[in-house]
Amino acid sequence: MKTVLTAALAAGIALAGPAAAQISDDVVKVGVLNDRSGLYADLGGEGSVIAARMAVEDFGGTVLGKPIVITSADHQNKPDIGSTIARRWIDLEQVDAIADVPSSATALGVLSVTRQTNRMLLLSGPALSEFTGKQCAPTTIHWTYDSYSMANGTVRALIKQGGESWFFLTGDNAGSHSQERDAMAFVEKAGGKVMGAIRHPLNTLDFSSYLLQAQGSGAKIIGLANAGGDTVNSIKQAAEFGITQSGQRLAGLLMFISDVHAVGLKDAQGLVVTEAFYWDLNEKTRAWSRRFMEKHGGRAPTAAQAGVYGAVLHYLKAIDKSGTDDSLTVSKAMKELPVNDMFSDNFKIREDGRVVRDMYLLEVKSPEESKEPWDYYKVLARTPGDEAYRPMSEGGCPLVKQ
Repeated sequence: MKTVLTAALAAGIALAGPAAAQISDDVVKVGVLNDRSGLYADLGGEGSVIAARMAVEDFGGTVLGKPIVITSADHQNKPDIGSTIARRWIDLEQVDAIADVPSSATALGVLSVTRQTNRMLLLSGPALSEFTGKQCAPTTIHWTYDSYSMANGTVRALIKQGGESWFFLTGDNAGSHSQERDAMAFVEKAGGKVMGAIRHPLNTLDFSSYLLQAQGSGAKIIGLANAGGDTVNSIKQAAEFGITQSGQRLAGLLMFISDVHAVGLKDAQGLVVTEAFYWDLNEKTRAWSRRFMEKHGGRAPTAAQAGVYGAVLHYLKAIDKSGTDDSLTVSKAMKELPVNDMFSDNFKIREDGRVVRDMYLLEVKSPEESKEPWDYYKVLARTPGDEAYRPMSEGGCPLVKQ
């Protein structure tokens, strides 16, 4: 009898431990949710899906002996569509984690669903800093960048160069409002002056009236608090108006290499931007990016796409470590594990869900300086993660013990 009881107890302990490998539905499913056809398609889109599949491939194709599936959908930059897809994925298709989600307003809608259902939300595309502030959640990880870290690097650099007066051209959406707010705070903190701001609708084609007002402000720097196609169109039309030729400078507060490509070096040269990733940073980023380019028609990866790769890879590592795909358990494991991938070197995930990674201050090259396709940036400086992001004590995240 004693032998039988001992054996039964040992079996129970084994089933309760990580070795039991508790994987729901015998599959781990990750949904890449982003803009596949609109103004943010180039910075995320199909490239983010490719990056997620590369993460699965590099991890080995299975986790805890179970298959890993990547699915995707187009949220069309609409919060109602995004949250509806998220709800269907979770309730009917057993999606375990949702990744990317550019457009902060749409990401907020998706967050409301993942918060209610305790599913992982791996944010790479949106910039709203509130995702690790008042909107933080136990199963949300903000992976690649945010409006605070972008403004931190760009604003401080330009003010040091004499750009003490600013006017903001801002998209009328949650993410762009966050860019404007954080950048204004850094301008004022550095002793600069905000000359004004004007907001434009999402997906604007004609920026003439907005640019003329920015030009008329006399500000030395016109801060572009928008993203994707809106950034591209505002830079192109600023060149047509001769704004930069007259001495004013443009600052992209959320700009990607895909935007530089769309604008062209002739009109984008000299722009100073802050990014979390550049394909040509070092040997590791180059090797990974060459693989990505082969799969994506020669296009270089954006920071958002690189972030999807890193987030999915780390998520799978956490499942493997914890022996389950239960989101609360996996989220805890993600925060315990150091973040290592082709552009992350032992970075940490804070209690509020912020990945504390280095940020890079970059300047767009002139056409003469560029030596090959996608050779677009000069690296001016690296900002360590502990200096780049808002201190956790100032974010207001309810998960953080003050």
